[in-house]
Amino acid sequence: MNIAVTTKRFISNNFHALTHKNYRYFWMGQCVSLIGTWTQNIGQSWLVLSLTGSPFLLGLVGAMQFLPVTFFSLFAGVLTDKFPKKKILIFTQSVSMILAFILSALVFTNTLKYEHLIALALCLGFCNTLDMPTRQAFNVEIVGKDDLMNAIALNSATFNLARIIGPAIGAMLMGYLGAGWCFLLNGFSFMAVIYGLVHIEAINYVRKKTSEIGMLKEIIAGLKYIKTNSILLETLILVSIMGIFVFNYNVLIPVFTKNVLHMQEKTYGVLLSALGAGSLIGAILMSLKSKNGPNKILMIGSSIGIGIMLIFTGISNLYYFTALSLAITGIFNMFFSTTANSMLQLNSKDDYRGRVMSVYSLVFAGFTPLGSLLSGSVAEKYGADICFMLSGISTIILVLLLVTWAKLRKNSKSTSV
Repeated sequence: MNIAVTTKRFISNNFHALTHKNYRYFWMGQCVSLIGTWTQNIGQSWLVLSLTGSPFLLGLVGAMQFLPVTFFSLFAGVLTDKFPKKKILIFTQSVSMILAFILSALVFTNTLKYEHLIALALCLGFCNTLDMPTRQAFNVEIVGKDDLMNAIALNSATFNLARIIGPAIGAMLMGYLGAGWCFLLNGFSFMAVIYGLVHIEAINYVRKKTSEIGMLKEIIAGLKYIKTNSILLETLILVSIMGIFVFNYNVLIPVFTKNVLHMQEKTYGVLLSALGAGSLIGAILMSLKSKNGPNKILMIGSSIGIGIMLIFTGISNLYYFTALSLAITGIFNMFFSTTANSMLQLNSKDDYRGRVMSVYSLVFAGFTPLGSLLSGSVAEKYGADICFMLSGISTIILVLLLVTWAKLRKNSKSTSV
């Protein structure tokens, strides 16, 4: 009895988002589904590289998956504000499940071509365009503002625990049974999150109708709102830098494994798991500190830390050192992304949150096609090690320039007043 009470008190003090029944349904579904997602990610990346042998074509698949986010994320934010988020998520998760089953069927029947991977990646990209801002904004409805940062940190912990387990499972499935089983497992894993969503009884926040007519006017209103809020604007610029120069691991790590370390898919799985292990540690640390709220200094410092670790990864030609540098990168990743996400949501009005998070999706994931193509091109011409180093150097320089611009902007405002 004492153990049960102690455990309950520990969860309440440190992982208090789990005290909400609706969030528990959502979180448990994500625990299963995200493992399947990472199993598919490792299978798809290695499959493309095996079929084509081209880092650029691998980057192109990544670009196709995020390209819809680039062009349609802002429209998705308007839909997120207009319709019940639970229904949107059930729809997007169901479509993602069907796409995974289609991919597995193509592999099992030996009819898969590179063009199929491009088409399926594009379809999944459209689905994720609507899913990402909706899922982010849904957190407030199931935990409230007080527990929001804790929920975001727990989501990150789940995501990165899956990043450890998923690639390990995916590598074993590819090694012993074939890549098709990675996609089949992912298809079945979506059933868990759909089950959880169906059982959630959230009070949906849907924005009241206004005199504004048309999606373009609503998008413009959202962008103007962001422009007038310095916290939102500076955070989104920082996230865009990371989206272009940092979050291209799915392109660089398999190429680095094959061409720099000269190792195979099991090592690739271990390196992804190392990145996930570090991210899991970072997410847990952020969850324990979530009551203090988001910290701007931590957000900026962690972004510079990521840049430094990317340089170290590029310098490395040793397997264990690469794994260690990626693990530390993962810790900084979570410090940055959890803080940035919380900063945006807690500083957004309810009427604009969906649109703010759609811009977050745009700069976080929508700019990834640019980064994927850039990374793939540089890696193909100069090598993945050079690309890692250039990414780190570019990140550090741009973050420092942003900090300088923000200070000058703040001083000019105070002077004019």
